[in-house]
Amino acid sequence: MSRCKVNLKSIIFLVILQGAAVVLFCDWYAQLSPQNNKVHVLLLSSWRSGSSFLGQVFSQHPSVFYLMEPAWHVWSKMKKTGAPAHRMAVRDLLQSVFQCDFSVMEAYLPDQHNVSSLFMWSHSRALCSPPACPLTPQNEFSNNIQCHKACKGTSLQGVEEACGTYSHVVLKEVRFFELESLYPLLQDPNLDLRIIHLVRDPRAVMRSREESASSFVMDNAVVLDQRNVPAGEVQYQVLQEICRSHVRINEKAILKPPPFLKGRYKMVRYEDLVHNPLGEIFSMYEFVGLEMTRQMEDWIYN
Repeated sequence: MSRCKVNLKSIIFLVILQGAAVVLFCDWYAQLSPQNNKVHVLLLSSWRSGSSFLGQVFSQHPSVFYLMEPAWHVWSKMKKTGAPAHRMAVRDLLQSVFQCDFSVMEAYLPDQHNVSSLFMWSHSRALCSPPACPLTPQNEFSNNIQCHKACKGTSLQGVEEACGTYSHVVLKEVRFFELESLYPLLQDPNLDLRIIHLVRDPRAVMRSREESASSFVMDNAVVLDQRNVPAGEVQYQVLQEICRSHVRINEKAILKPPPFLKGRYKMVRYEDLVHNPLGEIFSMYEFVGLEMTRQMEDWIYN
């Protein structure tokens, strides 16, 4: 009889122990997994590489909150220094914005600010649609010119509230020159970050940059770390830095990726995107967990 009592107690103890183990495992797993269901996407590219078109491919999707180049604010505020000095500030800004926290932007905006203070804000369909602005129904495509006129009074709090209603937060950036700066974001349990790296033939990039050289003066100085470079050499040396950064990023992600990067990086060639837009975009949507809609297919071809 005593043997049965011992066995019963042992069974009860094992059940309790197993339950405790399950609770501890769930708690540990929750710390490793994103704390919400949002997917965070970084469109990583460089100037004149087709990134604005790629941004719209995501911006016009009804499940996406999109913002174009928030790091522009950091570079504009700290334009007397070089790109390496901006890394932590840009990374921290992206980390907050991915979580729909726009309070970090206030350090880079004028005292009296609203959505119109954000760089190229009207190119975000989400900021032209409810709840941010009643102009564009969520199942329709936005027009940035109309949006700029009708939606410029939205507060940053309104921007945050709009951001919180979407399943995907997508940021487009051209101001990252190494992958290591993004490691803290990839390891952040509150983020489910995917990186789409868009590259383009540098010969086409150079031709496009030459056509609008004056618009890159500030960025060129930052890229070149404020070095004194002969005017005729500036575009060439900037493109050298850009090409080197693309190679470094791709090698780091493909050849010896850290465990937390595996399955979260995808490189896309602009030339492939132009040649087979629907196939490439479908592949990118699949990579980040977005569905291709009939409306998006029509928009891509038009």
